[in-house]
Amino acid sequence: MNREHTASACGGTLRNRVLGLLVLVAAALVAAVTLPANAMAADGEAADAEVEISADGEAARLEGCTFAVEGFYRAQTGSNREIDGVYYGYTYSMDGPDLLAVANTPECAVVYVPQDYVDSFGLDLQSPATQDQLKELLEPLDKGMSKGAASLEGQGTWYFTSDQEFEAEGARFLFAQELKEGRFYTVVAAADGSDAKEAVAPGAMDSCRLVAAEQAVVVGKGTPLEQLGSFLAELDYSPLWVTLRTCGTAIVLVFFLGLAAAYFMLRVNKRAQDIFDTIFTIPMVLPPTVCGFLLLMLLGRNTALGRFFIDIGFPLAFSWQATVIAAVVVAFPLMYRSARGAFESLDPNMLDAARTLGWSNGRIFVKLMLPLAWSSIASGTVLAFARALGEFGCTLFLAGNQLGSTRTIPIAIYFEWMNGNQAATWFWTIVLIVFSFLVILFINVWSRHTTKYRRKETGSSGRAATGKRGGKGGPSNRGRRAGSEYPVVDEAFAIDGIIEGEGAR
Repeated sequence: MNREHTASACGGTLRNRVLGLLVLVAAALVAAVTLPANAMAADGEAADAEVEISADGEAARLEGCTFAVEGFYRAQTGSNREIDGVYYGYTYSMDGPDLLAVANTPECAVVYVPQDYVDSFGLDLQSPATQDQLKELLEPLDKGMSKGAASLEGQGTWYFTSDQEFEAEGARFLFAQELKEGRFYTVVAAADGSDAKEAVAPGAMDSCRLVAAEQAVVVGKGTPLEQLGSFLAELDYSPLWVTLRTCGTAIVLVFFLGLAAAYFMLRVNKRAQDIFDTIFTIPMVLPPTVCGFLLLMLLGRNTALGRFFIDIGFPLAFSWQATVIAAVVVAFPLMYRSARGAFESLDPNMLDAARTLGWSNGRIFVKLMLPLAWSSIASGTVLAFARALGEFGCTLFLAGNQLGSTRTIPIAIYFEWMNGNQAATWFWTIVLIVFSFLVILFINVWSRHTTKYRRKETGSSGRAATGKRGGKGGPSNRGRRAGSEYPVVDEAFAIDGIIEGEGAR
């Protein structure tokens, strides 16, 4: 009865802990959807409740304003190179000549409003009221896509113009410039013709359309639960499946390769050990990008080995197989070092005793070495799995970023953040943390249970063997009392007890 009550209480406690963990994950996911991505838009709403920001952060409407913003886009960087052999300055590509554009520099921000917009909405660009309306619409949208970089919100000096060429603060601003046939640019140039990037240090460039306020499509974000449901329904889950498949395959390969390498090192001379140990361990010391570069030079499509695998229909570079290879290379040293340390810490007398009883090397490895070293091997497996789970640099170098094929969760986190999708970035970050926690916790608990079981079985079998062979007056105890007259015999009795105990089971 007590045992049943205890088991029920333990089960209830475990369920409560799991439920609490799920609640925390759900809360974090809601925060990931409601706060990131367009959290900056919320800041704009807090500053002025009259501004309505769309859920995607690309449209805004201001109460009492006759126009609204749609199709907002922020170009984080431009190009400082020549175009068709001519240097114009620092250039940003535009989707067309009829867009409102904002060039932001450390000294000032210049807002270009095409004359068509000025005429359509009757704008007076020198009016403080019109300028304030444009600022209130543009600042939260720009901040929402700034990804932590300098935004318009912190800008103190503003200029508003409908001229395609404008000079201010020692810089020339050219808008809607057709520098190539059919391609339009915003240009920031130094007034003295010097290098614009050094003299002006251009920041970002924003572009958008102005539409009538009643015609603007500004889709609200909805309630947190609605946002969460919409987010989960639209999310691409392929990085999760790619990661699970990659790590599952990699950890199996790493487990057996690490054990084989560690066992191999026990059977070679010291000089060979130094050389092989360096080779097996060096991926743990090298930066992951270096490992990825070396693998690409070895397995790339332009190498003999790479072409061979392509010819047989099994390409290695920039394929799912490349993600497994990258994970194996970076995780292998952790498994190898843990297994080797565990094997070297075993008592050699016990291994010799097993050989005197007629055990083969294979049987000693499976029946004796693995059980006794299992705790360290399990720890090495956990470390290797964690390393494979978080692998980024080597995978990106060798496998690339192919959606549904080579994009793992760490790569998805990086590119979602770079694309300004903070909701997806937070989601995959939380998934990676929770998944890693649960896997490591499970393996640690299972490893501790297995270690206790082995220790208990080994101890009981050893005591049974000692009592059977020597008892209180047997050769084992006599050897112990005499100093160490029969050390190997004692080990032999213990090993023999393990054999008989296993046979009885």
